[in-house]
This record gives sequence, structure tokens and C-alpha cells, in this order.
Amino acid sequence: MRKKKRKRKKKTKQTITRAVTHIRLIEANPGKLEALDQLVAVYLPLCQQYTTLFCEAETSPDKYQETVFKTDLSDRLHRVAIQQAAGIAKSVRTNRANAYQAYLEDVADYAQAKAQAEGRMSAFKRREPTWTEWDLPVLRVPVIQANVNVVVLEKSEDSTFDYWLRVSTLDVGNPLRVPVKLASYHKRALEGRTLNASTTLHKRNGVWWLTLSFDEDVPLQTKPDAPTVGVDVGIAHFLTTSTNKAYGSFHGKMARQHKHDREKRRRKAKLRACLEKKGVPKGKLPSTSSETSQRLSRHVKQEINRAVNALVKDHRDARLIYEDLNVASMRFKARVMNSYLYASHLGHIPEQLAWAAAKQGMAAHTVRAAYSSQECPRCHYVDRANRPNQKTFKCLVCGYADQADRTDARGTLGGSETGGMSLDLGGQGAPHDAA
Repeated sequence: MRKKKRKRKKKTKQTITRAVTHIRLIEANPGKLEALDQLVAVYLPLCQQYTTLFCEAETSPDKYQETVFKTDLSDRLHRVAIQQAAGIAKSVRTNRANAYQAYLEDVADYAQAKAQAEGRMSAFKRREPTWTEWDLPVLRVPVIQANVNVVVLEKSEDSTFDYWLRVSTLDVGNPLRVPVKLASYHKRALEGRTLNASTTLHKRNGVWWLTLSFDEDVPLQTKPDAPTVGVDVGIAHFLTTSTNKAYGSFHGKMARQHKHDREKRRRKAKLRACLEKKGVPKGKLPSTSSETSQRLSRHVKQEINRAVNALVKDHRDARLIYEDLNVASMRFKARVMNSYLYASHLGHIPEQLAWAAAKQGMAAHTVRAAYSSQECPRCHYVDRANRPNQKTFKCLVCGYADQADRTDARGTLGGSETGGMSLDLGGQGAPHDAA
């Protein structure tokens, strides 16, 4: 008698994890936090050792790896360090694999362009793509991604504090108990929620912070026959849809702020180089980072979030199709263009799109970004020459012409059916300018 295949249940909801951040650990007793500093001084080097081990190994990172290195930590803390290192190494290896795949696509594109330029090689000035092997990750910020085996959040019985954080330390059998006081917005976010067992402790600027999380089930509201909307990611407009709508832009005020900040950092870099030649100690050299750069970065991400929220609001009943963008592998000939690209935080857009869609119960799918900026949405002919300039698309075969961003958004829709084509930078430095 044949066994009946168990039918897979239709997905009716999406589970998203929300983080409650910026919970400051109270210095009610400075000695307690000193014990936490002593713990992380042993924990972080051990986590670094396993991260390096997993990144260099040929096999996939295994969080159940047998212990290899000696440490003063307890067995439970040792296991937590291994699990955290495995997660870091897995993320690094995945990102490296995606970047290498993008590099191979660039090599194939270069070979195709070179073959098309046979007979007129004097006009072919494009540089061949090169691959730079990634460095091993270095853990600099003290972070402990813990589970209930080593860190437990206990409800406080008195009214002074909201919780007590019980942390296992180097002193086995004598856990550390740190009071936790929640702000009003923390209480609103956690009201009626069941906290996850995992917690995160990290130290920045000499202050310890706690991050909590909880899962939320959002019913899937997108109907099976809902219309699909293609979304192109770019700089000229952060988001351009196949319905001829554009949202957000890095041009204008933010671009001018970036240019001013870049010139300021270059002057500081020159000054630093001069002082270094004169023998000034490294500790007294001026830093090339600036507060204005950090403010601009936050501002850009806020504008991206606003653009994504506006797009989701306008297409509530649609199914979103967007590019799986990998900014880390993108390079230009001009340094100023590379700086402009990274300052626009394009890599933040797909993450925010996925989060906003899941939060609203919308269906969202990704397609490969390769060649979407060069494919005609009407006849699907792919050629670099279809982009005579960074703002215009004109197909060499069927003659279809339109603004580049709108064409790419329609190409993204076609990619959802055919496996996807490629990526566009949204009019600021077209792909044919990339190295």
C-alpha cells in the first residue's frame, strides 16, 4: 500500500522577529558590571578563535562543533561562544559567496562586451573585473549573543526595577544579577508580548546595553490573484515601480552634504598622513571619521525607510517583486562614484522592503539582479548598448524606449517569471561605467 504524500499547508501568516533595543544596564553596583567586563575579556577572544576556525574550514560552520580551544569559561558559556561564532562565520561565507557570484557575472559580462568590440578594440576602454579575497572577520565590539543557559531575564517582584538579568560569569556557581529598568516606550513595545529566550548584550562607549526580542505572527493578506508590482532600486530614485511611481532620492541636499563631508574627510586624511610622516604617535593623530558623516548615514536610512513605507502604503493589495541587490561586489572606475554609491546605502533598501512587507502581511519576492538594467521588457533582448546613457533605455532590436528606472522596474517583473536579469544603479553611474 502506497503511503499518501502529506500535503503542505498553505502559508497563511508570516512570523517576524521584533527587537527591543537600547535598554541600558543600570550601574547600581559598579562591581557587577566590572564582572561583566572580565567575562567578555575571556569570551570575545574565544569567539574570535572559533570564528576564524569556521571561516577557514572547508565544511559548513557547525554550532554543535566539539570544543577545540581551552578556556576559563564554563561549558555552557563555551557552547554559546561556539554558536555565536558559527552564526558569524555562516553570514560571512554566505556574503562572500554572493559577492563571488556577482564577480563571475561581471567577468561574463566583460567577456561578452569584449567579444562585441572585436575589430574596434581601440574604443574598448573597460577594465577587466578583478577579485580580491576577503579578509577574515575581526571581532572588535564586545557582544554576547546568549540563550537561557547563561543569561536569564527574571521578572522583578518589587517596584524599583522591572527585571533582573542573571548572567553566568567566570565565578562558577555565583551568577551575576544586574537590575534592568525599562523606559516607557520599552514597556509599550513589550506589553502583552512573550519574550524570546535569547538575549544580546553589547558594550559601546563604555556602556552595557541589552537587546530583547519577541516573535509576532502577521496574517498573510495578499491574495493569490493579486497584481504584481516590479520595484527597481537605485540612487536617482531609491525606488521606482512598474506603475511609474518613484519614491525617495539621494540627489539634492543629501548629495551636497555627502560631497561636503567627503572633502572634509579627505583634508583630514591628508593632514593625518603629513603628521604621520613627521613621527607623530598614532594615538595623537586626527581621526578621519566625523559626526556629520554618521548623521548623514542615519538621515539616508531614514529617507529610505520613508520611501519604502510610502511604496507599501500605495501598493497594499499588490505582490512586490524586487532585486536581490549585492552592493558589496559593485565597483566603479571613479573613486568619487564608489563613495557616492556606498553613501546612498542601497544595500539597506532590500532589507527594509522585506521587513516592511512582512510587517504588513504582504507577499514579496526577490529576483536576481544580473542584467536587469540591460534587458528590454518587451522583447527581452539583453545588450549593454540598450543603455545609451545613464538615464535612458532604448532597445536596439524592437526600438522600445523609456526612462531607465521605469524600464528596470518592468524588467524586474519579467525576471520574476524568467529567473531574473540584472541590477541598475538608478541613473547615477550606469552599469556600463562600472569596472
